[in-house]
Amino acid sequence: MIASLQGTLLEKSEGEAVIEVGGVGYRVVFSSLTLARLPAAGEQVRVRVRTVVREDAFELFGFLGPLEETMFTLLTSVSHVGPRLAMTVLSGLEVDELVVALERGEVARLTRIHGVGRKTAERLVLELKEKVKTLPRAAPSRAGEPRIEGPRADLVSALANLGYRPAQAEAAAEAALEKLGAAELKALLREALRTLRTAS
Repeated sequence: MIASLQGTLLEKSEGEAVIEVGGVGYRVVFSSLTLARLPAAGEQVRVRVRTVVREDAFELFGFLGPLEETMFTLLTSVSHVGPRLAMTVLSGLEVDELVVALERGEVARLTRIHGVGRKTAERLVLELKEKVKTLPRAAPSRAGEPRIEGPRADLVSALANLGYRPAQAEAAAEAALEKLGAAELKALLREALRTLRTAS
């Protein structure tokens, strides 16, 4: 099985990227948060990979770090959670925020992830609440970058889900929080999107 890939990033599209290694292009599925952190097309990249083989498909799922890969493995161990749904969950929350949500049994927070219903969220908490306690918290995504917590984390994740780069998402989230303070996520998201549209 393929465990990692190192090569040239040929292209990125919604939910996946193509990495060329030795003249062969590998299509790899990523969470939207990880996809936003990949370099630009034409640059070198190294990713960890989980290979999923089914009767009708041979798919590669990619990660930038071991903790994200471990969380993917835990998510897919939950009944009725396949690799695609696991990636959806990883697209909705940073790994360390996901660990906290599972530990605390925050079903409502998990259901805010697009594609995750209440029954799925409850099953995730039930089956993973104890397992995630042994996991280390994820390090900040860049050296010296402070950890994103609370409403800001939810807002940054929502913007990343919409395809904005981490730097764009964080700047827009900061502006929205500065203007609206402790408002509801929907209001903060509208304000952040307004900021992004004005900037573009």
